[in-house]
Amino acid sequence: MTKKERYTFLIDYFLKNSPEAETELLYDNPFQLLVSVILSAQCTDKRVNLTTPAIFKKYPDPASLSKASFDELFPIIRSISYPNNKTKHLIGMAGMLMDTFNGVVPMTVDELTKLPGVGRKTANVITSVIDEQPNMAVDTHVFRVSARIGLTTKATTPLAAEKQLIKHIPKMYIHKAHHWLILHGRYTCTARSPKCSICGIKDVCKFYNNKRKEA
Repeated sequence: MTKKERYTFLIDYFLKNSPEAETELLYDNPFQLLVSVILSAQCTDKRVNLTTPAIFKKYPDPASLSKASFDELFPIIRSISYPNNKTKHLIGMAGMLMDTFNGVVPMTVDELTKLPGVGRKTANVITSVIDEQPNMAVDTHVFRVSARIGLTTKATTPLAAEKQLIKHIPKMYIHKAHHWLILHGRYTCTARSPKCSICGIKDVCKFYNNKRKEA
């Protein structure tokens, strides 16, 4: 099977089986999503969703969050991984939104990555989810799954994987493909014990077929 055929199979499969795939983070506007994605680094969406309601109640917008003190915000997010850094990042992010972007979350990767706590992955999530831009966020799930299936080849960094995925996925589906891959990695193609027996794409998966040959 060629790489093009593999991509075509997967896109057809997910369009049929997961047409409404979307982020599992809960948010009502771009600011809330940005806060949630910053908090989600090396943390589960479930834990983030348990934490953000208290944040959004006390700090409903960039203006209020920019005025928060470390000692006020830290106790709210202390159950999140790396709470010290994330507390500083959230306050700094809100401050820059106010000072540089008039309190509005920008919608370009270059502008977003200027914000504290926002790397390329986070910027890709924001622009693809909010604006459906053809940007591919590569987290650990996407990186693992795309390599296992055979969508990427010898991609040693998230950026390398991102470039390969964008090259082969039709532009109209890139913003959704991130969710297909991350959810597949979260619930089926798990890191330690992939559930190959129930996987609907195992027939085109290099990992599965190599494992079957070795058996």
